[in-house]
Amino acid sequence: MKHIVVVGAGLGGMSVALELRQRMPASYQVTVVGEGPDFQFVPSNPWVAMGERRRDQICLPVAEQLEPRQIRFSPEGVKAIDAEQRQLTLGDDGKLDYDYLVLCTGPRLDFAAVPGAGPEGFTQSICTVDHAEQAYLAYQALLENPGPVLVGALQGASCFGPAYEYVLTLEAALRKKKLKEKVPITFVTSEPYLGHLGLGGVGDSKGLMEHEFRERGIQWICNARVKAFEDGKANIEELNRKGEVEFSHERPFKLAMFLPPFKGTEAVAAVPGLCNPKGFVITDDCQRSPRYPEIFAAGVCVAIAPPEATPVPTGVPKTGFMIESMTTAIVENLLQLERGEEPHAHPTLNAVCLADMGDTGAAFVALPQNPPRNTNWTSKGKWVQLAKVAFEKYFLYKVRHGTSEPVYEKYVMSALGIHRLKEEEKEKE
Repeated sequence: MKHIVVVGAGLGGMSVALELRQRMPASYQVTVVGEGPDFQFVPSNPWVAMGERRRDQICLPVAEQLEPRQIRFSPEGVKAIDAEQRQLTLGDDGKLDYDYLVLCTGPRLDFAAVPGAGPEGFTQSICTVDHAEQAYLAYQALLENPGPVLVGALQGASCFGPAYEYVLTLEAALRKKKLKEKVPITFVTSEPYLGHLGLGGVGDSKGLMEHEFRERGIQWICNARVKAFEDGKANIEELNRKGEVEFSHERPFKLAMFLPPFKGTEAVAAVPGLCNPKGFVITDDCQRSPRYPEIFAAGVCVAIAPPEATPVPTGVPKTGFMIESMTTAIVENLLQLERGEEPHAHPTLNAVCLADMGDTGAAFVALPQNPPRNTNWTSKGKWVQLAKVAFEKYFLYKVRHGTSEPVYEKYVMSALGIHRLKEEEKEKE
């Protein structure tokens, strides 16, 4: 009996585990190892931070979803990986042998890169549901005692969409509460321009975001390198295109929310020859480790080179569409290996980002993610909010009911396609 172990119980881990169980022979054992008992739908964290969702609406107990489907689950996390012996040491010091290992661990949040950053310092985060709940308390305190707000992404960050969602949703909420004039907002980002998104821009994302920020009275600092956060104050350097410090800013804040840079998780990063210097897993076109052919990886833990060098380092985002594409390719490649074939399934690596903006939304579609692209498109409208709600609804349905159906491909992309066709029809008229 072959044993396939999936490390990580997030969007990627749950997707690959459910598809493995559905497509692999029943005699194969599938085990998921997570950190803690719950699945968290991370894309909804900006809503939690604004009080528009509760923890119980976006979290599900993993064991209750997997074990009835003959998928074993451990909430202990992984302490060490012995890739030569194909064995994991779990957080409780238990041992777990595997024939194949699929890494969907997500990132380690590197708040230590900037002194004073993070929920244990002076800034908020929306990277986990715990952080988002703490950010909601900070938002409530802001309503009681209004003042300046800073929102953004630190140098080395690779996930920008949630920062845009948060700042625009926050602005819309403050405007609705008639508090906007008491809360000046500044967006601080390592991106070379608004709407870069770690992708070199998508369609007219630059023009769209600059227009949106001007309309809403949000200031911005790009090419920003944050030196340190203090209690109620941020020290920021603004670089020019040559990477030289052009301006220094000292900005006060009542509330600050910043996305950190990511690193690989410690157990994964410690495996010799598996990862790049930041701890992200090196894979070939089949999502397979060149050093350890029985190890595959999907999602944020995978090393992907940025499409271009920027004055302040920026990483590459991994969106839900891309992650589902990776997990489907991994399952297909495992099936091919078990048939005695060489794996040849490749993920599409397309980028689709749906961003709620409080009173509207924006969609960014890059197919493939890195230029040159077949599709390079940005659009705005309330329909994007509905599409994101649909994604949340259908992915939670997928986890609850154990279906391996790719949510992005079936639901989100169909919504995007229908909207694009309507836009083209309007243009013809």
